[in-house]
Order: sequence, then C-alpha cells, then structure tokens
Amino acid sequence: MALEPVTEFFKNLPPKQCTNCGHEIEEMHDCYTHQCEKCDSEVK
Repeated sequence: MALEPVTEFFKNLPPKQCTNCGHEIEEMHDCYTHQCEKCDSEVK
C-alpha cells in the first residue's frame, strides 16, 4: 500500500466548522480560530 502524498491529504480534509454554530469557516494560513466571525464577536 502506497502512502498518500501530503498535499492530497490536506486537500481531502473536510471544511473547518465553527465549534459554536457549526457553520463552515474559511481557513487562513495563519489563523487558528475555532469559531466563525459572528460567534467570535458575540463572545467579546
């Protein structure tokens, strides 16, 4: 069994979801948030 290339592994990951409301979060390379902008602004 051959190993999957790392790039394919990351392409196949499911979209990141908000831990509060479940909506899909647009991921950015330097962002480690787990909540969407709406839920994040409600907490602050």
